[in-house]
Amino acid sequence: MKSKQLVIIMISMFLFIACKKEPLANDQTSVTATSTVEKEHQGQASVAASEGEDLNVLQVAMSLPDFKTLVVAVEAAGVQDALVNAGPLTVFAPVNTAFDKLPEGTVETLLKPENKEKLAFILVNHVAPSNYPIKQLKKEAKKGRKLYMASGKYLEVENKDGKIFVGGTEILKSVKVSNGWIHVVGDVLVPSEGK
Repeated sequence: MKSKQLVIIMISMFLFIACKKEPLANDQTSVTATSTVEKEHQGQASVAASEGEDLNVLQVAMSLPDFKTLVVAVEAAGVQDALVNAGPLTVFAPVNTAFDKLPEGTVETLLKPENKEKLAFILVNHVAPSNYPIKQLKKEAKKGRKLYMASGKYLEVENKDGKIFVGGTEILKSVKVSNGWIHVVGDVLVPSEGK
């Protein structure tokens, strides 16, 4: 009986010592792993598409020269991850010439670090957290509905002679992406204060 108790005590001590040492090794590993992850992690936007995989909104915008100003603005505002989330989402993407239509100096002013929040607000006003292919936008226009945007504002949808307008600007082209739709527009959809 004493030998059984002695064996049990020895096994218990061995397990206690082994368990006590194990967390130290794990703690050091997790600190190293955490440090490495923190250095390498830049959000979902830094994840590249695999070969054959459909591109998301941000990847498409980054691949086309017509969206160079938009991409610079998205990066300055720090809203890249909003364009790569799983969606579905619909982005009304202004081309470079849309930014050129703004009053002189507007883009440069918005890109300054102190205006990051304002720029982010303007950019999320181009994102509808829903799936709106052209066919659905036509239905929304027919019903006289407005689209709820990620900014908290609403944009009117209109069908004028078979052309779809959102927020007063015509949709020039539509592209299906992995996380929703990109509708190319020729104007920046600056949200009004009162709506």
